[in-house]
Amino acid sequence: MKFAYRFSNLLGTVYRRGNLNFTCDGNSVISPVGNRVTVFDLKNNKSDTLPLATRYNVKCVGLSPDGRLAIIVDEGGDALLVSLVCRSVLHHFHFKGSVHSVSFSPDGRKFVVTKGNIAQMYHAPGKKREFNAFVLDKTYFGPYDETTCIDWTDDSRCFVVGSKDMSTWVFGAERWDNLIYYALGGHKDAIVACFFESNSLDLYSLSQDGVLCMWQCDTPPEGLRLKPPAGWKADLLQREEEEEEEEDQEGDRETTIRGKATPAEEEKTGKVKYSRLAKYFFNKEGDFNNLTAAAFHKKSHLLVTGFASGIFHLHELPEFNLIHSLSISDQSIASVAINSSGDWIAFGCSGLGQLLVWEWQSESYVLKQQGHFNSMVALAYSPDGQYIVTGGDDGKVKVWNTLSGFCFVTFTEHSSGVTGVTFTATGYVVVTSSMDGTVRAFDLHRYRNFRTFTSPRPTQFSCVAVDASGEIVSAGAQDSFEIFVWSMQTGRLLDVLSGHEGPISGLCFNPMKSVLASASWDKTVRLWDMFDSWRTKETLALTSDALAVTFRPDGAELAVATLNSQITFWDPENAVQTGSIEGRHDLKTGRKELDKITAKHAAKGKAFTALCYSADGHSILAGGMSKFVCIYHVREQILMKRFEISCNLSLDAMEEFLNRRKMTEFGNLALIDQDAGQEDGVAIPLPGVRKGDMSSRHFKPEIRVTSLRFSPTGRCWAATTTEGLLIYSLDTRVLFDPFELDTSVTPGRVREALRQQDFTRAILMALRLNESKLVQEALEAVPRGEIEVVTSSLPELYVEKVLEFLASSFEVSRHLEFYLLWTHKLLMLHGQKLKSRAGTLLPVIQFLQKSIQRHLDDLSKLWNHYNMQYALAVSKQRGTKRSLDPLGSEEEAEASEDDSLHLLGGGGRDSEEEMLA
Repeated sequence: MKFAYRFSNLLGTVYRRGNLNFTCDGNSVISPVGNRVTVFDLKNNKSDTLPLATRYNVKCVGLSPDGRLAIIVDEGGDALLVSLVCRSVLHHFHFKGSVHSVSFSPDGRKFVVTKGNIAQMYHAPGKKREFNAFVLDKTYFGPYDETTCIDWTDDSRCFVVGSKDMSTWVFGAERWDNLIYYALGGHKDAIVACFFESNSLDLYSLSQDGVLCMWQCDTPPEGLRLKPPAGWKADLLQREEEEEEEEDQEGDRETTIRGKATPAEEEKTGKVKYSRLAKYFFNKEGDFNNLTAAAFHKKSHLLVTGFASGIFHLHELPEFNLIHSLSISDQSIASVAINSSGDWIAFGCSGLGQLLVWEWQSESYVLKQQGHFNSMVALAYSPDGQYIVTGGDDGKVKVWNTLSGFCFVTFTEHSSGVTGVTFTATGYVVVTSSMDGTVRAFDLHRYRNFRTFTSPRPTQFSCVAVDASGEIVSAGAQDSFEIFVWSMQTGRLLDVLSGHEGPISGLCFNPMKSVLASASWDKTVRLWDMFDSWRTKETLALTSDALAVTFRPDGAELAVATLNSQITFWDPENAVQTGSIEGRHDLKTGRKELDKITAKHAAKGKAFTALCYSADGHSILAGGMSKFVCIYHVREQILMKRFEISCNLSLDAMEEFLNRRKMTEFGNLALIDQDAGQEDGVAIPLPGVRKGDMSSRHFKPEIRVTSLRFSPTGRCWAATTTEGLLIYSLDTRVLFDPFELDTSVTPGRVREALRQQDFTRAILMALRLNESKLVQEALEAVPRGEIEVVTSSLPELYVEKVLEFLASSFEVSRHLEFYLLWTHKLLMLHGQKLKSRAGTLLPVIQFLQKSIQRHLDDLSKLWNHYNMQYALAVSKQRGTKRSLDPLGSEEEAEASEDDSLHLLGGGGRDSEEEMLA
């Protein structure tokens, strides 16, 4: 089995905190999710997480005007310069302090960050290789409190900064004679956002108490005069002498500009002047609703404001005409963004982890996604690997499409935390257990809860399992130590299995027989035969409490995780132990902030709580109260690889050693909530004040792995963690992985065999080199009429390789009919021989089924033959153009494919969840 797995996507969480951004074309939203960044492609209905992570949760993201670069800054002030083209980190930088916002200038030559009570302007990284990508140009002083927001003029000559001290500051990006700085007041609360008008120095400022001020400038942007160098230097010297007592915090190499809130009269002469034109109030008399986020589209003069109550307003400026107002959530709107055309508006609500994209003209959702706002505790793959179902402590059951990364249905029938989820063998029924005392079955055709199983006495269910036929449903009780068995067809309780003396921690059916394995805290695993009056078949005695149990895909082996960090392997037929793995040292648990013992001692109480066999059964995944997931070889009983699922220090139990800087003579600094009074910390209101929430507390969730599952296709595995639902896929970038290679097999020999029309030999050599491009070239060179002859002459060992290649090609190739012919001929001619090796070939066949099923779903949307005729006519027209122009560009081919996808119903931008609604 291959172990070149790498992180590929993050599901289950769509937004945490930070600012949202649209890409330049306006078709994708860039959303910060914890310490990662996810790109939601709204046009092609896909989500993709960038393969990078910051040390702490992402606080702000700045996008360059051309959309090629992004600056991602975390809560600790560490920044990553990321190329969005090649999806890689180009540079690391530390801003030496917490950064609130970052913004590129429209010409892309500079960017400004707001840090503390200052604003710093840096030279933007260029296209050439540089020793230091971030060069500080100027530091701007002026505000007395933290700076919060930035906006640039269209010509990049000036920028405006808002502050928590209720002031707004306009600074010149160049050495302007008549505008160095200008301070604006007029507000009674912290500034949330400030925006320049298009091609003007006029600006708008918005404060937290819902007030909008319009400021008019007496000078157009062209009226700004550059200061002569000598005068500029003399002025700077004079200012430095005046401010001698103040220490320059950023060194002497960059220019420092110190603004004054009330400059002297002689300094005002000949300078730019601002006057307030109007003042508008969002809150009606008597209402109090905090303004939390805002965005302004300069071309259409559209102002979008989000409030703490989950309401947003659309206004047209400068007349302040209300276009419409809508409540989209019952939580505070943390971020707002508008795309380049001004049609789509993105909202992020950090309280529930919601991400919404709203088309305001048609008043419809383009995207409506929400993750589990509590931790996810269970997951399961559908039999074909197309879908993942997750259950969370919030009582919700969500079904995710692995291809698009979107949730397309949410079931909310459970009234308490979900403890277990599973699919039936058909893949169209999801069965879940919950602490609310019910086991529910959901239909994925009609999206409804069609069965609810309950026990005679109220009990809390900790796990659930369904047999291979889908007829028998069983669930383990946490408080009565019993296992309940129901019929799926009738919903009746068939039997109650007693015998365990502790809470049931795990259930698993043998995939090949109707034998149920139950693990319990009473240090036993019991095997129950469902056809023999549901009596105990065997009892396996363990050395410690059982925490998880799972069968190998062929049903010939059973693995059990116990409280003493061991994984034991058993032969279920003979009830004998066949091996064990000691995993205590592999877990490597971290030290919590308030722990008084070392991580090494804390690890004694930790164990694996989730187990899962790989699709071929050769290895086993294990995870638990740690940031690591271990993958072991079952037969050799050795650790093959350890995956670090997170490097996010915003989570607890991440560090191995105690941070001595947090220890004082009075105790641990972690006991003090240092964020008290801030937007996401403790906010205790004074009597009579209508702000704040007594129940809000700042806490760090602990890193853990709650559930693990391997995809039936064998191509990826998933883990539910504190971070979200992480998916690891096979690393397709491994270029050279040959199979039975010798010196006579070369690409040249393959092409020579193709020229001689010896197709079988060419395909065999290409498969031995195992280079996908070469295999594709060899397969596509075979004429349609000779496919049957070539497939019949392929050795049995290579048939599996061809099927695996066809399955992966279906996902990217447009030669659908050609590859379907190959698949049909291979299965018809070699089907009987393949059936004898069904156990080992199952992952490949399921991968093939998943790929073909996706095309079937797309084609099934063509509901009449007129659409078919139109699609064929378009493809013929494109083919005629290409034949007339033999050097036709690839762009035309791509356009043709896009048209076909559009006709096939693909490429829709609305989320499936919204379509269902």
